[in-house]
Amino acid sequence: MKELKVIAEAMLEKKAQGVCSMDLRKLGTAICDYFVICHADSGIQVEAIANEVEEQMLVQLNRPVIRSQGKENRFWVILDYSDIVVHIFQTEYRHFYRLEDLWADAEMQHYTD
Repeated sequence: MKELKVIAEAMLEKKAQGVCSMDLRKLGTAICDYFVICHADSGIQVEAIANEVEEQMLVQLNRPVIRSQGKENRFWVILDYSDIVVHIFQTEYRHFYRLEDLWADAEMQHYTD
């Protein structure tokens, strides 16, 4: 899916860590088709990653974000594209919330630069 590639590349461009996507379609209980998750060590970097994802989705695919949440505190930013929900964490919060464990049955794809 082209959107996943654009999101992952935007994250990696801003030096995001642990970039992965989770295919939630087969689970039947998810509110979207995919999660894309990453983390960074500072709030400034979390915000930079979020801004880059929003910009690249708009420029490359003409897809504006529907809703975003968390930019004011920058420890967990969520970008909602309806079928894809992007989660950008500060490192400690990613380890605390462990989305990958909560959705462990989902098929996972890892991205590296």
